[in-house]
Amino acid sequence: MYTGIVQGLGRVVTLTPTISGLHLTLRIPHALLHDLQIGASVSVDGICLSVVTIDDDLISFDAINATLERTNLGDRRVGDVVNVERSARQGDENGGHAMYGHVSDTARISSIVLEGPRAHVELHVRDPWRRYLFPRGFLSINGCSLTLAEADAERGYCRVNLIPETIRVTGLFQYKTGDCLNIEVEQQTQVLVDVIERVLERNAARFAGGQV
Repeated sequence: MYTGIVQGLGRVVTLTPTISGLHLTLRIPHALLHDLQIGASVSVDGICLSVVTIDDDLISFDAINATLERTNLGDRRVGDVVNVERSARQGDENGGHAMYGHVSDTARISSIVLEGPRAHVELHVRDPWRRYLFPRGFLSINGCSLTLAEADAERGYCRVNLIPETIRVTGLFQYKTGDCLNIEVEQQTQVLVDVIERVLERNAARFAGGQV
């Protein structure tokens, strides 16, 4: 589990296509290497990946084709930076929201507006994920826990405001209009919406059938 508070930036060193997907090597800050072991789960741009090799500050992962189809990992190039977060430990402070690293989909950037050191980013979210968009709701964007300043589920529109600190400590600065970002819908929101929809559908069917 993760919190969406990015702990550091990794830099892509190698990208090697494989039969089953992609082998990825990152150089990460030494501060994130403490107690890191083979098999550990690490969030890379919001994607939960398992460490397969460790060589000083170089760590490698294998991503399967299903991961590449659902995320923007296949768009990365050598030299790009990625958001990195180690898995949360029990008792750690959670300054973001609970995340699992199971990316729901990618969302395309429709607009970026810069206001001094701040930025407003608008995204277009596809079905079926757009119905989980609510103003002031949480959304993981490339592994960052962000609050939706505006949202319109019918249009699949949402906007997030990036403060200078978020721009400084994450890799979101390298994206432009038209690029895709990984999104993970907040789990509690998804469960609540799905349960309410099922109850309403069941009740509607009962009333349509003349049942009370």
